[in-house]
Amino acid sequence: MRKEVIRRIVVRGPNWLGDAVMCEPALSQVRTLFPQAEITLLVKPAIADLLAQHPAVNRTLVYDDRGRHAGLIGKWTLAGVLRRHRFNLAILFQNAFEAALISFLAGIPRRFGYATDGRSLFLTDPVAVPPRSAQRHQVEYYWDLLKPLGGQGQPPAPRLFVTPEESALIADRLADAGIGPSDVVIGVNPGSTYGQAKRWLPDRYAEVVNRVVKDAQSQSGARVGVAIVGAKGEEPLGKAIADQIHTRTVVCSGQTTVRELMALVKRCQLFLTNDTGPMHVAAAFNVPLVAVFGPTDWQTTSPFGVDAQLVRQPVSCAPCLLRECPIDHRCMTGVTVEQVQDAALRHLPLAAPPAVSLPEAMKPALSPTALAGVTVFLDRDGTLNVDTGYVKTPEEFTLLPGVGAALARLKGGGAKLVVVTNQSGVGRGYFSSKDLEAIHNKLRLLLAEDEVTLDGLYFCPHHPDDRCNCRKPSRGMIDRALTELQVDLSRAYVVGDSVRDIELAKLVGARAVLVMTGPSASEALADLTARDLPPDHVASDLSQAVEWTIAHATRKPVPDVTR
Repeated sequence: MRKEVIRRIVVRGPNWLGDAVMCEPALSQVRTLFPQAEITLLVKPAIADLLAQHPAVNRTLVYDDRGRHAGLIGKWTLAGVLRRHRFNLAILFQNAFEAALISFLAGIPRRFGYATDGRSLFLTDPVAVPPRSAQRHQVEYYWDLLKPLGGQGQPPAPRLFVTPEESALIADRLADAGIGPSDVVIGVNPGSTYGQAKRWLPDRYAEVVNRVVKDAQSQSGARVGVAIVGAKGEEPLGKAIADQIHTRTVVCSGQTTVRELMALVKRCQLFLTNDTGPMHVAAAFNVPLVAVFGPTDWQTTSPFGVDAQLVRQPVSCAPCLLRECPIDHRCMTGVTVEQVQDAALRHLPLAAPPAVSLPEAMKPALSPTALAGVTVFLDRDGTLNVDTGYVKTPEEFTLLPGVGAALARLKGGGAKLVVVTNQSGVGRGYFSSKDLEAIHNKLRLLLAEDEVTLDGLYFCPHHPDDRCNCRKPSRGMIDRALTELQVDLSRAYVVGDSVRDIELAKLVGARAVLVMTGPSASEALADLTARDLPPDHVASDLSQAVEWTIAHATRKPVPDVTR
C-alpha cells in the first residue's frame, strides 16, 4: 500500500463502550501511520460521544442502526453516504459481517479488517485472527490489526479526553449533593448492561464502601462522598446501595450522558466496579480502581496499562462469558467483602482531588498588568500537544483541548510565554530541522487563533548521548531566555509532564507544575514522590495549571466553583 496516496480513511469503531476505550491506542496509531490523511470515525451514537474530543479524528459519522440506518434499506443508505465521501481506505475494528458488507457496497477500494464472521469475501485485505491460545489482551488485538499497515511496538494505555467545561459542570452537580471540590469521591459501578452474571452482590458493594470510607477518613481526615453510576434501568440498583451507605451519596445511574459519565468518573479518587465499560473509562483517566471479575476473561479485558486491583474467585466454570448464570453464580458469590476491601486499601491513602478547571465564562477577569514580570516556561509534547512519541510532521501535531484558551489567560494578564522542548528526533534522524520548523509554525498558527503569541521558543535538537548543556533538565535553554528575554526567575514557572521538567524548575529556582496530560505523567509523579522532589503543584491539565499559576502569582485563592 502506498500510504502517500491514502487521503481519506474511514475507521469503523467497536460498538461497546469498553471495547471502544480498548481500541483507542489503535485509533491513535492510525493517525501516526497516516499523518496526512483525513480520518473519519464511523460509530454508534454512544461511541461518537465517547470519542468526541479525540485528537486523532477529523470527522465523526454516526451509525444509527435503530433509526435511519436500520434494516437493509438503512444499510444501503449508509453505504451511499460513505460513497459520497470517496474514502481510499476502510479500517474495520468492528468485527461484524455488516461492517465489511457496507464498506464493500460503498465502493471503498481498500477494505482492511480481521477475517471474522465469514466476511473475507468483502475485504481486500483480510487479516488472520490471532489464535485463541495466544491470549492477547483486547487492546493488543486491535493494535495488532494495524501491523500489516506498518504498525509496530507495544500499545500504550488508552486515553480519553474531557473539556474543562464538562469537569466544571460535574463539580456543580456534585456540589448540589453536598460533595465539594476538595472532597474525595469514591465511584461505584455496580451494574452491567451485558447481563446479571457480571454483577457482584449489591449489599457487598455497600459494605465495602462503608468500610473504605471509614478507613480513608481515619487515615487522612478527608471528607468523602460517594457517586454511584450506571445505565438507564439501573436506578433502583443504585438507590438500593445508596440507602445502605453512611456518607453523602449521589445516585447518577441512568442520569448522565456518556460525556457526563466520563467527567464524573475522572473526578473520582477511587472506583469500585464490575467488568464493564465504565471500568475502562476509569482506567483511561488513570483513576485508582478495584474491579471484580466473574464470568468474563480477566486476561483479555482487564484494565490495560494501569495499576488496577483485580478481585476474582477462581472457579472451574469461569470464564464462561454467559450473560446469565445457569447454576449458582459461584464466581461472584465467592468474592468476599474482605477481598474487595483489601484490594481497595492498597490504593489508600486517597490523593486529594485537583482543583477543577473553570470554563472561560466563569473565570475572573485579569487586568493587563496582573502578571507583569511573570514568565511561564512550557514543555511541548504532552503539555501543549498530544504526545505521540515523536511528532514528525505538522499533520501529526494536535493541541490538547483547552490549551489556546488557557494560554490566552496568561497572555491577557501580561505574562511571558516561553516554550522549552527537547527534540532529540532531529539528532536521531527521525525528522529534519526543516520539519521541526514547520511543526512550530503550525503551533504558532494554532495559538494565534486564540490571539496568543509566544515570547520565545527554544529547542534542543541533540541526541541524548551528545551530553549538551541545553537538553532538559540542563539549564541551557533557560539561560538563553535569561539573556534574550530578561526573565526574572524569582517570578518564573515551569510547566511540564515529565520528571526532567520538574528537575529543571528546581535547578533554576522556578516554581514547578506537573500536568497529567502526558502518557508517562503518572510514572513521573511516582518517581518524583519517591525521590522527595515533589512539584509545587500537580494539575490535571494545562487549564488547571494556568489557574493555579495565576492564583499563586497574584497571591489570591483558587476560585471555588461551588459558589
